Amino acid sequence: MQKNYSLSLSFHALLSIFVVTIAFSVGYFRGWQVERRSNEFALLAQVNDIVKNNFYGKLPDDDVLQRGAARGYVQAVSDQFTVFLDPPARELETQSLQGEFGGVGANLQRNESGDVVLTPIADMPAEKAGVQKGDVLIAVDGKTITKEMTIDQIIALVRGQINTKVMITVQRKSEKLDFTITRQRIELPSVSWRVLEKDSTIGYINVSRFTEKTPNEMKKAVEELQAKKISGAVIDLRGNGGGLLTSVIDTTKLFVDAGVIMIEVQKGEKEKFYNTSDKGVAADMKLALLVNKGTASASEIFAGALRDKGRAPLIGQTTYGKGSVQLIFPLLDSSSIHVTNALWYTPKLTPINGIGLKPDIEVQPGVDGRDPELDRAVEYLKETGK
Repeated sequence: MQKNYSLSLSFHALLSIFVVTIAFSVGYFRGWQVERRSNEFALLAQVNDIVKNNFYGKLPDDDVLQRGAARGYVQAVSDQFTVFLDPPARELETQSLQGEFGGVGANLQRNESGDVVLTPIADMPAEKAGVQKGDVLIAVDGKTITKEMTIDQIIALVRGQINTKVMITVQRKSEKLDFTITRQRIELPSVSWRVLEKDSTIGYINVSRFTEKTPNEMKKAVEELQAKKISGAVIDLRGNGGGLLTSVIDTTKLFVDAGVIMIEVQKGEKEKFYNTSDKGVAADMKLALLVNKGTASASEIFAGALRDKGRAPLIGQTTYGKGSVQLIFPLLDSSSIHVTNALWYTPKLTPINGIGLKPDIEVQPGVDGRDPELDRAVEYLKETGK
């Protein structure tokens, strides 16, 4: 079975495949395992029999009942990051962390009435097909959209393989309209960057999450900003809920010299060190990091490593405090479970879990469109000679 490492505040997954195989040479173990499992779940089997034999009414399909049982089992562990994901949620999580998916190019949102309203994105397939802002989605490939369906379930219906077709039915005032749309690759960039208008010598880099594409996107951002002769940069991690372990390690390597980036500790195991041996392309760039209570997990690894190595101060508010690692197990029906497996620490062995990282320069969020955290970061870079 594959195990993938997740470092995310919400559903984030798919990384560092770790396969463990244990071989036994006799059939005795198999028989013992079956007997043991049947004894372990005798109560669940009994409940299943009682409900199926006595419930007055139509029961859900077996797969729905099994997922309900799986969800309840995982919830009983009482760890907020050990979770069960239904197939639609797992698929959306996977797409988000891959940084692309097959879609029609429209945002979906429920209004106060519970209707799913479409907003097509300019020059994307939905707009080109004739979908208009405010159209209410009522069916996908003939499947009626109900108020009981979650947005994740509806999005999963609309998305699919690139170059495949999907028919969406919308209500536009008194008209019911069908649109057959060919899905195209929709990219979800995790890094955006620019030179600040208030000071053309300072770059601004926003990292929304750590996906498979983040290291390359960050390298491109750094190279383009360096080409514009910037002498310092603000990296914005506010609201970054995490992502992939390999991604944040590779991204951090761009900004540091050789040494430890992160330390992982599993119960009963020796400490595992994540290191880099080379000097990163931006190891000499002057930096300031923006953080807040939404900065979590993988983004805390990035922030903790750069601060411990003296590369940048943290400016803003105390981070979320998710210092745990989850293994991701895909299940038979395309659902998955995340299981907390280890804790991680900064290079100086600073604990994070349940604590977070306190900023070096505390600044409260602004109002009315003001951004005092960014202003303070720019001020810091100027004070230190950029």
